Amino acid sequence: MTEFLFKGFEVELFTGSDLGKHIGVSSLVANEFPDFVKEPDQRNLEYITEPEKQYERLKELLLEPRRRLRDWLKVKNLTILPGSTLSLGDSKEFQRSDLSNPYHDFIEANYGTKVVTASIHINLGIDDLPCIFSALGLTRCEAALYLALSASSPFLDGSPTGFHSQRWIQFPKTPEKVPFFLSHTEYVTWIENQLKNGTMCNERHLWTAVRPNGDKRPYQLNRLELRICDLIIDCDLLLAITALLELRVISLMNNPRKLDPIKTSKLSLSELSDLCDINEAAAAKDSLNAVLHHWLDGQKILCRDWINKLLQEVEPLAIEMNVLPLLAPIQNVLNKGNQSMQWLQAFEEGVPLPLILQQSINEMEIEEYSSKDRYLNDESL
Repeated sequence: MTEFLFKGFEVELFTGSDLGKHIGVSSLVANEFPDFVKEPDQRNLEYITEPEKQYERLKELLLEPRRRLRDWLKVKNLTILPGSTLSLGDSKEFQRSDLSNPYHDFIEANYGTKVVTASIHINLGIDDLPCIFSALGLTRCEAALYLALSASSPFLDGSPTGFHSQRWIQFPKTPEKVPFFLSHTEYVTWIENQLKNGTMCNERHLWTAVRPNGDKRPYQLNRLELRICDLIIDCDLLLAITALLELRVISLMNNPRKLDPIKTSKLSLSELSDLCDINEAAAAKDSLNAVLHHWLDGQKILCRDWINKLLQEVEPLAIEMNVLPLLAPIQNVLNKGNQSMQWLQAFEEGVPLPLILQQSINEMEIEEYSSKDRYLNDESL
């Protein structure tokens, strides 16, 4: 039986009013809850889940901190906001969470509110270093697909932006050009050079769709971090996307000659790097409707068709690992559209943006508490 990998999440959230207005309280939250950390702008914050292999536990690990935060916010007539950008916010003003933090000085001076976004980072535990870099290559080549499934940021400052993921378009990729790495040694050398020439200010300052992660980067690595996803408020969809990612990585481990782009693609490494950038930009604009280029040969393929193709490819392994039902929410997104597409449709039909956000706020709260009841009932069996 194939073993599951450890999985963990970094969850960035916005706080605000029931009407969808962004209101920052991250310093207060960080003081109240040690498992929450403040971001440079006080309107959003982050929590990190403990590594877990079994999907049955992952949902509760994701939702329990949100329920605690929500209960605390309710006392202040505040809530958790959906979406990955300042949908009704003020993107002209950077609202510092810590005026004494020099790193926050750097962020505000160099990026401003471009980095004031909310997202989900998915981490998969991988012990073997060569396998980390093979998985890094495959996941980077398919990162646009995960962005398309998760897109939830079509608005900024109260208006549609023309992008399904405004977050990924505005977020400053750093460094601008990142090569494909053939080995850990090559990666370490490249990171050290970036730090030396000032392209990166620290080892975390690698803001790309996917990166290696570990307790002492870049020297000690033990996981893959997918950073491209917008905030996914539907935890069943988040688990589905995570399962698809895990199945792809395990499939790569089982068959590297077929699935490692560095070994298999007809494109050069430089062409692959450019292809990934082009695909990410296309997915940020049109998500599931985007025309992408396949990493195998550069041929055009519709994003939703590519995702369907991946679902078919991983189905035998999903059946073997007994996770096929987990993937169902992905098909639902392919049929009905992602969060951004549903929001934009409602907006085009005349539903005011504040009402769209209020409906999603209510859906978030209902899921959190109904999931708790189901979890407690399951635990009592």
